[in-house]
Amino acid sequence: MGQRGIKGMSYQMRVKRVNEIYNEHAKDGLSNREILRRFVWPLFYISEKTFYNYLNIPFPDEQPKRKEDYPNLFEQKGP
Repeated sequence: MGQRGIKGMSYQMRVKRVNEIYNEHAKDGLSNREILRRFVWPLFYISEKTFYNYLNIPFPDEQPKRKEDYPNLFEQKGP
């Protein structure tokens, strides 16, 4: 099968940088396509589909989910 499923650090850094660029310019009211065309594509030469895939990747340094954030199905509330 090879190493097709393994993503390296350069991939993670690229995804993180694309997300940073997007977050920086999304506040200005630019469309996603415009952000890709003006700021991301000249640096990384990625397609629009890849751009959207990168935006959907969560990062571990974002707000981590705590156990308390999930509903507890076994906890009983009131009578």
